[in-house]
Amino acid sequence: MVDADQTFVIVGGGLAGAKAAETLRSEGFTGRVILIGDERDHPYERPPLSKGYLLGKEERDSVFVHEPGWYAQADVELHLGQTVVAIDREAKSVRLGDGAVIHYDKLLLVTGAEPRRLDVPGTDLAGVHHLRRLAHADRLRHVLASLGRDNGHLVIAGAGWIGLEIAAAAREYGAEVTVVEAEQTPLHAVLGPEVGQMFADLHAEHGVRFHFGARLTEIAGQDGMVLAARTDDGEEHPAHDVLAAIGAAPRTALAESAGLALVDRADGGGIAVDASLRTSDPDIYAAGDVAAVHHALFDTRLRVEHWANALNGGPAAARAMLGQDVTYDRVPYFFSDQYDVGLEYSGWAPPGTYDQVVVRGDTGKREFIAFWLRDGEVLAGMNVNVWDVTDPIQQLIRKGVRPDPDALADPSTPLASLLG
Repeated sequence: MVDADQTFVIVGGGLAGAKAAETLRSEGFTGRVILIGDERDHPYERPPLSKGYLLGKEERDSVFVHEPGWYAQADVELHLGQTVVAIDREAKSVRLGDGAVIHYDKLLLVTGAEPRRLDVPGTDLAGVHHLRRLAHADRLRHVLASLGRDNGHLVIAGAGWIGLEIAAAAREYGAEVTVVEAEQTPLHAVLGPEVGQMFADLHAEHGVRFHFGARLTEIAGQDGMVLAARTDDGEEHPAHDVLAAIGAAPRTALAESAGLALVDRADGGGIAVDASLRTSDPDIYAAGDVAAVHHALFDTRLRVEHWANALNGGPAAARAMLGQDVTYDRVPYFFSDQYDVGLEYSGWAPPGTYDQVVVRGDTGKREFIAFWLRDGEVLAGMNVNVWDVTDPIQQLIRKGVRPDPDALADPSTPLASLLG
């Protein structure tokens, strides 16, 4: 065990940082643990921001990782509403925005990601929104409720997970919704066109209008208010509010200024880390949305922005900081809820990496499992309104088996029997 007089500093007040601090204490570390976050709220989980909390079905207090009193009980020093502006690797210290300097023996960067901004005229209007932080969700709840009461129009730029979840929430509030998407189907970058079309149909049935193959070029307004959204094909959509859901960029500025190795933006960006989540500096680690890990299972470097990666990555980094032998190679996992459809996705199979999609179940009833394969090997699986199958799906992926496609598509064949 490391010495009790050491100081471990965690930069980033989200789920990954909070779970790292919790793990340091549960593993017996008795030194100083300092958690620095640039939001004034205590560390919280992000999925409710586009799901239950946004819909008003969950209370605000339910999103927090720990009760506020836990940090004092665990002797975790919180610096909330503080920004780390520099890392001095030679002095092994971080400098805060207020000028304070904090020494570290080990440093964990869990700085997360930030929404990509629309680069079009009109983004300074009051009705243009993003969703990343709890404060954003607080504001968006009021906006959606108001749109629903007044039969207002919301235009969403981007048909990824966040865009679709907010579209579903907005329709449940009663708002009119138009989604503008550059690809021809939703979720193209994750699911490809084969399964993405199912989500287009789902949302269309609930009254969402899609405008595919187009990008926003201007948000028109008057007296500071949004009036319409225009696209590059000459169309104009009425709008009272616009949501940008065009992805997120890893927050690497701090790491870059410190000279840590980064991954090229064309390859997904992020802080380059090894299998133990260690950066190019042996005393600095990174986890969560900002970390790009070489994943042995997929033989590529992956940066995963989902909840499970923060939940598991923070503790893995904490154990590595304590000198434990850590290999972070979990199968990527995420979940989504839209209307009466719930799903879980495991694996990694963006377009271009697979050559076959096998479906088990009834897509019409939206009760099925989709598998993405390459040369017969399962790369990813998504269960839609079918439950308790994540473990065998992940085992199929991890073991690299090549099941018979007919058996894989047959609901009467237990998935466990295909593991070999």
